[in-house]
Amino acid sequence: MVAKGKRFEREAEEFTDIPDREEGLFTKFDPDISVPNAKRILEMSLDQLCVGDVVLARNIELLVTGRQHICIIGKNGIGKSTLLKEIWNQLKDRTDICAGYMPQNYSEVLDFSDTPTEFFQSRYDKEENMGSMKFTTDEMFFSIGELSGGQKAKLIFLDMVLKKCNVLLLDEPTRNFSPLSAPVIRKSLREFNGTIISVSHDRKYLDEVADKIYVLSRDGLHVL
Repeated sequence: MVAKGKRFEREAEEFTDIPDREEGLFTKFDPDISVPNAKRILEMSLDQLCVGDVVLARNIELLVTGRQHICIIGKNGIGKSTLLKEIWNQLKDRTDICAGYMPQNYSEVLDFSDTPTEFFQSRYDKEENMGSMKFTTDEMFFSIGELSGGQKAKLIFLDMVLKKCNVLLLDEPTRNFSPLSAPVIRKSLREFNGTIISVSHDRKYLDEVADKIYVLSRDGLHVL
């Protein structure tokens, strides 16, 4: 692990800063959630990765199967989040898997005008699982836009838990969690029996959760 740590330190320019203070623990994914090891989750071939007319990278090939936990790293601005969103667009309507997505911009999946209570009432019959995320009574009735980054992230994670997602697409999943909560998140993801496709510069996440690391550069994806 020491050798792997030195290798991705050379590749990543910046790593996650310590987040704002946030308290609370994370509920676990159902241990019965899994995907067969041989199942092809993603078989991607992109000639170009673009934002508008700007070409960020070329010749991207990515095959993801079974219970792989992969992470994509690379220089800032190279298109990691854009690539993850493209993967989400390819997976979100699949009926043979249940995919969940945590984007870097939480407003893509959360309506900031809703309260957490309204968010879950519109999706599920029961709310007892919110207790495991340590939301206070007051927090459940604040608008989501008023919550901290860590609380917003917990909402997204809990939604994926309740949906019983077996494929997770995570953009910097630990960036807003406190030093107390982040280890719990990492442990839960490490023990997750489904597929994880993620973007992160968090050294501990890379070491503890990822079993395969790719570097995104202008000429494609390469295994680290």
